[in-house]
Amino acid sequence: MNPRSILPTPRRRLLKTAGGLAGILAFGRAPAFAQAQPKKLVLPSITPPPEASGVVLKWMADQITERSKGELLVDFHGGTLLTKEIDVLNAVKSGNAAIGTPSGAAATIFPEMGVFLVPYLIQNYPHAYKVLNGEVGDKLDAIFQLKYGVKVLFYFDLGFRHFWNAKRPINEPRDLRGLKMRAQPSKVFTDTVNGLGAVAVPLGWAEVITAAQQGVIDGADLPVVNMVPLKAYEVSKYYSLTGHNYGSTLTVMNLGIWNGLTPTQQKLVLEVGREAQGRSREAMESVDSEASAKSQLEPLGMVVNAPNREPFRKLAIEKVWPAYQKQYTELWDQIVAVKV
Repeated sequence: MNPRSILPTPRRRLLKTAGGLAGILAFGRAPAFAQAQPKKLVLPSITPPPEASGVVLKWMADQITERSKGELLVDFHGGTLLTKEIDVLNAVKSGNAAIGTPSGAAATIFPEMGVFLVPYLIQNYPHAYKVLNGEVGDKLDAIFQLKYGVKVLFYFDLGFRHFWNAKRPINEPRDLRGLKMRAQPSKVFTDTVNGLGAVAVPLGWAEVITAAQQGVIDGADLPVVNMVPLKAYEVSKYYSLTGHNYGSTLTVMNLGIWNGLTPTQQKLVLEVGREAQGRSREAMESVDSEASAKSQLEPLGMVVNAPNREPFRKLAIEKVWPAYQKQYTELWDQIVAVKV
């Protein structure tokens, strides 16, 4: 039996009283009489290892527990406790869970994060890291504390998105003309596809493979890291490294729970978070390249190409940027001002 499952009698009663999922999550907020005991921090994730973010979050949980010498017990649940991004973040906001990430739904749950999805606004990984680890990231942290009651522990990403399709390689914008490309059901993704010259077909991922098989769509976009696990190679022939959308996301902690940590514990959590950020970024960058895409996809029958992105960026600046520049005025100016 796991020794952590052997709880003192009063806490057993608390779990029994709370019942089910709510009872499990409630351990993130220990009652007053238990404050002398190790502080348990629940960390649910929609993805378990070996998925990249699941690996990093589990490592983070283990490291905080180990380095705090048992003062903090971070209880990681990958793909078991909660399975929807919105549920994870609702649990964190309410304090029923201590730490969580919205994964790919960052801009849905935190609309301010939508600025990073504007095509080609984030130029490359060094640009993204300098923006998010600088004044822009600090400003968003302050906003999220006031507006949502969460503290940003670190920013990471799900890679840049690239187009795949069954008809032809995308070497320049005109190659997108007439292609019916799936877009995530969000305005910025639809605007990206249409603005770059294709025809956006908004679909949830569950419908994509069938839609491609039936000719409802000609293709879609995905980061390199997702192409094989999601089996997009089965319904496509060409993968073009257009890098049009940057998939920024973050890991946050309930602000009340954060404020309940000692300064030493807060410092430890941020230090481990920054190390977790580095691990995540290194893992993502290592697969988001032409060489990596070729090694993964060409044995499966795909053709990989890396077009010059500048013509795509110019088109995005003309067709997509104006509306979003007005929407995100202050953040926009700060992001553009960051040079690498």
